[in-house]
Amino acid sequence: MKDLKVCIMGFGAVGQGLAKVILLKKENLKELYGVNLKIVSVADSSSSVICSDGLDENELIRIKKETGKLKNYPEYGSDISGLDVLDACDYDVLLEAVPTNIDDAEPAKSLTLKAFKQGKDVVTSNKGHLALFYDELLGAAKENKVLFKFEASVGGTMPIINLAQETLPANKVTSIVGILNGTTNYILSRMTSEGTNYENTLKESQHLGIAETDPTQDVEGIDAACKTVILANSVLGIPAKYDDVKVEGISNITSEAIEIAGQEGYLIKLIAEVSEDHLEVSPRLVKKGSAFDINGTLNMATVTTDLSGEVTVRGIGAGSVETAAAMLTDLIHVIREKYYVDD
Repeated sequence: MKDLKVCIMGFGAVGQGLAKVILLKKENLKELYGVNLKIVSVADSSSSVICSDGLDENELIRIKKETGKLKNYPEYGSDISGLDVLDACDYDVLLEAVPTNIDDAEPAKSLTLKAFKQGKDVVTSNKGHLALFYDELLGAAKENKVLFKFEASVGGTMPIINLAQETLPANKVTSIVGILNGTTNYILSRMTSEGTNYENTLKESQHLGIAETDPTQDVEGIDAACKTVILANSVLGIPAKYDDVKVEGISNITSEAIEIAGQEGYLIKLIAEVSEDHLEVSPRLVKKGSAFDINGTLNMATVTTDLSGEVTVRGIGAGSVETAAAMLTDLIHVIREKYYVDD
């Protein structure tokens, strides 16, 4: 039985979701792949917990929720934080789930590059470093002969990168058009069904925990634009950066505009388009009953290919456990490629 030791950087909603899904699935991973998955270190913004024998997932979540600081974990809590955590523990895979930073991509960029230099594989849910430094990161992974997986950075549970790279490898993807932000889709869906205005619907979504306290990245299209850049690079091979995307959010959408669109048989959705000559995120009219007619926090994407025509996928695009599930899927890919031996 092979011990696979993981380090979780970032213990907010997604990091705690990782602890939950690892607890739920680690026995299955033992049975399927002969791998004993251990969380050997977890870090938040100012402290950490480090134990080479493995940490208790439920205790990690309890300590974080009750005290707010991982350093309060009995016996193994520490003031070590940031890059120093990667020096202080013996790990195999970094699970990076720190908040997205679209300004300079820190600390995700430095954490990822350091892990690569240490010869460690990385699974991330982050978007900022990929949107700003995609080529540098992929180049560093290749140079250090490690795996870098980032399915969770784009569509939550919606399998879009793995779909294109692993299920449709015989195809040339010519475009991807879809709804890539669950928060804005929820807001627009509620405005449509309830006839409410933008401000009140945003407050409702914040109260429910669907929208962040500062919703700017979602409602102004920044989050979807980052995902557009990632898809452009990883699926279409376009060397795009964030500044290449034309971005408009939903904060100017009125209930009156939604009502008028509805009378004509249309909905208003925040749509991302990725193609060789078009990188854009903006509100658009879509037909009722079409593939774009989805509600709540669902995401969807239509992938247009040369051989298989259009392939449409959808899945939940927001949520701690859902995003963590996508990260666990990427971790399983790492296990299959590097640690699993079929006897």
